[in-house]
Amino acid sequence: MRILHLVRSCNPKDGGPIEVVKHLGLEFIEIGVSVEVASLDSPDSPWVKSFPLPVHPLGPAYTNYGYSRLLLPWLRQHAPRFDIVVANGIWQYHSLAAWRLHRATGIPYVVFPHCMLDPWFKRYYPMKHVKKWLYWPWAEYRVLRDASAVIFTSEEERVQARQSFWLYRCREQVINYGTAPPPPEEPGARTRLFERFPSLAGKRLILFLGRIHEKKGPDLLIRSFARAVRTGGAGTSAWHLVLAGPPVTERYKGRLEQLIGRLALTDRVTWTGMLTGADKWAALRGADALALPSHQENFGVVVAEALGCGVPVLISNKVNIWREVLGDGAGLVEPDDQAGTDRLLASWAVISEPDRARMRVSARQCFVRRFDVRNTAKQLAAFLEPLAVDPH
Repeated sequence: MRILHLVRSCNPKDGGPIEVVKHLGLEFIEIGVSVEVASLDSPDSPWVKSFPLPVHPLGPAYTNYGYSRLLLPWLRQHAPRFDIVVANGIWQYHSLAAWRLHRATGIPYVVFPHCMLDPWFKRYYPMKHVKKWLYWPWAEYRVLRDASAVIFTSEEERVQARQSFWLYRCREQVINYGTAPPPPEEPGARTRLFERFPSLAGKRLILFLGRIHEKKGPDLLIRSFARAVRTGGAGTSAWHLVLAGPPVTERYKGRLEQLIGRLALTDRVTWTGMLTGADKWAALRGADALALPSHQENFGVVVAEALGCGVPVLISNKVNIWREVLGDGAGLVEPDDQAGTDRLLASWAVISEPDRARMRVSARQCFVRRFDVRNTAKQLAAFLEPLAVDPH
């Protein structure tokens, strides 16, 4: 089987979806499935050159919609080499191009919405939702309606997707996401990380890892962290908050910095920027817990990565895999508000060390059982194969 992934960009700063495409693609190759990627990146983008799968950069794309005049002609010429097209994400030109290609050639396609149908966006960005309604009937509704399948990565995502637009029809399928197991720990990786950020050495690290975006609740975490260290719960004197990731805007980062200053946390919070490679894994392995009090999170690749490292996770019930985490005893879960985030940290502060050790074992077991990408690749390949049409 030959699969063509369509993506907006291969830039790792865009977050989880491109990481999933990468890890799934590498696993597909291991089981004999051919994978290529068409993106709307400029050909000279550095992340295109370093991407481990064959990439066809068809940008630059214009406007936030990501229009590229090169994409559809390229698809019409080259897509017959593939058995199925996978459109990653909606509300972008590349998903509409998959639909237009199908209408013209009959080549089947499936869509991963990547949680872009979550009603959270309707509630928090009502004006953007109105704009999407103007676009929905003649474009995205048809993209979903005519796809061979719309693949959700959890039952929670599937249920939530039905609440955004009343004009909604598609062939739904749930296939749990996965990510690659953590690589072996590099000797001296943690030492090198602590040399870069000396404030982390010898501390119990509460780690926020990912894009610094308001939907992920970093402001909730900062306030709850301040309350936890003020109350002086067991061991909180050694707590240190790590904010690791690129800010969505410098303006938003500035607002969080002001909040940190007002709460007198400047000496207890470290900004690392985006961590990659050995630094990212050293931060995860060195963390006491990963905290993600997100308002909306489809899967949370970083949550699965933390579990793979045996690190307990403190998450909101808007992270769509919260039921699996809670059921396996791999972390703590609360609502995505200030009171809920306060309880996450307060509860973590009073858990005994033997119970934390047991939770670390449960975290690793949860990853192996549910979120190893090797299992995801086999399940997805088995699902896609009967949908694919050999054009030759």
